[in-house]
Amino acid sequence: MLVLGVAAAVAVMGAVWMWGQQPDYRVLFSNFSDRDGGAIVAELEKMNIPYKYAEGGGAVLVPADRVHDARLKLASQGLPKGGNVGFELMENQKLGASQFVERVNFQRAMEGELARSIESVSAVQAARVHLAMPKDSVFVSEQKAPTASVLLNLHPGRVLDLQQISAIVHLVASSVPELPTKNVTVVDQNGNLLSDTGKAASVNGMDPSQIKYVQELQNNVVRRIESIITPIVGPNNVRAEATADVDFSRSEQAVESYKPNQTPDAMVVRSQQTSESLNGSANPGGVPGALTNQPPAPATAPINAPGQKSPAPANAVPATNTRKDATVNYEVDKTIQYVQQGSGGLKRLSVAVVVNYKQTTSKDGKAVMKPLTEAEKTQITNLVKEAMGFNAERGDSINVVNTPFARAEQEVIPELPFWKQPEYAEYIQIAKTAGKYLLMALALLILYLRVLKPMIKKLSEAMAQPPASQNAQLQHAELMALPGQRNYQENLSRAQKMANEDPRVVANIVKTWVGSNE
Repeated sequence: MLVLGVAAAVAVMGAVWMWGQQPDYRVLFSNFSDRDGGAIVAELEKMNIPYKYAEGGGAVLVPADRVHDARLKLASQGLPKGGNVGFELMENQKLGASQFVERVNFQRAMEGELARSIESVSAVQAARVHLAMPKDSVFVSEQKAPTASVLLNLHPGRVLDLQQISAIVHLVASSVPELPTKNVTVVDQNGNLLSDTGKAASVNGMDPSQIKYVQELQNNVVRRIESIITPIVGPNNVRAEATADVDFSRSEQAVESYKPNQTPDAMVVRSQQTSESLNGSANPGGVPGALTNQPPAPATAPINAPGQKSPAPANAVPATNTRKDATVNYEVDKTIQYVQQGSGGLKRLSVAVVVNYKQTTSKDGKAVMKPLTEAEKTQITNLVKEAMGFNAERGDSINVVNTPFARAEQEVIPELPFWKQPEYAEYIQIAKTAGKYLLMALALLILYLRVLKPMIKKLSEAMAQPPASQNAQLQHAELMALPGQRNYQENLSRAQKMANEDPRVVANIVKTWVGSNE
C-alpha cells in the first residue's frame, strides 16, 4: 500500500508539472473548408507542431510562440487555398493528357481565379463562378458566345448596390474572351437575381439609384442645418428632417418664333426686283425727206409768253406708255430655341427642425431649462432657410419648434476595477503566468512534504524493521539479561512500558518462559 501511495503521489506531481508546462494556444486559421483543414493538419504533423481544434471545429489552434512561424510556412505552400482552385492546377499537368482534359482544367482554373477576385469585395463572403465556353467553330453562323453564372454568398447584413453588381458583371465579362455583359448572371445566396438591370421600378416608380439620390439630398440638407445650428444650441440639442420632392422626368422642347421689325431703320432687304416696260407706236413720224433723216438740232428753251405753249418740233415723235414694277423683300425676325430639361430637378423641399430648451443657471446654482426667445427663434429660422436654400416660389416650407427634449434615464455604469482596465492587461497577464508557476511549485511542495515524504519515511522504516519473531527474541534477550547488568527498577519500567505498548510481545515472552520451565 505504501508503494502504491508513493506511485500515486508521484503521478499527481507529474500531472501538476505537465499542467504548468502546457503552452498557451492561439488561433492559426479559422473559417476554412474541410479540404483546406485536412491539408493544414497534415502539414502541421509533418512539421511536428502540436495543434488542437477549437470548440465546434471552426478553428485550428497552435502554441502561441509558433503561430507566425506556422502561418509563414503554410503560406509558402499555398495554404489555405480558400476552397477554389486557381491557375496552380496547371502546374501539375500529367504527361499524355488529352486536349479535352487540358481544356477542362483551364476552365476550372479560370473559374477559381474569378471566384478569388470576386471574394475580394468587402461584402462578399464566398463566391462560385460557372463558365459555359462553347467549342470554337470555323463557321460564323455556328459560333456561340460564352456565358457565365456567379453565385454570391454575402456577409450577414450586407447588400450590394447597382454599381457593385455592375462592377462584378464587367469583371467577369472582361476576363473571358468574347463574353458580353448581358450573358453574365449574378445570383445571391437567397436566390435573388442581382444582374437583372431591366427589373421593375421600386416604390413611387423610382429605381434604387433615384432613391439613393433623394436620400443623399435629404441627408445633405439635414447635415447643413444641424452643423450651423449646433454651435448655437449645443450638441444633441437640435434635430432636423428634410423631405425632397424631386422630378426625375426628362423633357425636350424646340421653339421657332417670328416677330415683326420694330423700326423701319432695322429693316434689312433680303431681295429686290425691278422691271420697266414701254408701250407706243411703231410707225415713224415726221415729214419724209432728207430733213427728217437729219439728226435733231440741239435743244433750246424757247421764250414764250405767259400762258403760251411752246411749239412742237417739226420732227417730234408721238408719246408712248411707260410701266415700272419694283419688288422688295425684307428680312423678318426669327428665333429658334431648343430646351432640354434634365432629370433630378428639385420641385419642393420641406424641412422640420426641433430645438431643445436652452439650459441656464438659476440663482441657487441649479440648472434650469428655459424656452428660446422670439428673437432667437427668428434667428434660427433665418439660418435654417439659408442652409436649406429656401425658395418661396418653389413652394418650400419650414417649421421650427422649440420644445424640451425627453431625456432617457442614463444607466449608471460602475467603474471597472483596475484589473479589468486595458492599460493593466499586460501586467495582469504577467501576473497570471507568474501565479501559474507559483501555484504549481506550491502544489508540488505540499505533495512532497505532506504525502510523498511521510510515505517514503514509513516505507524505509518498514523495510529496516526486523520480523516480529526476531523482535520478540531480542526483547526476550533483553529481559533475560543478568540482574547485575541492569537495575531492577529500570527493568521493571521497561517491562511495564513494553506491556502497555505491545501486549502481544509480553504474552509471547511469558509463553516462552512457561514453555521453557524457566
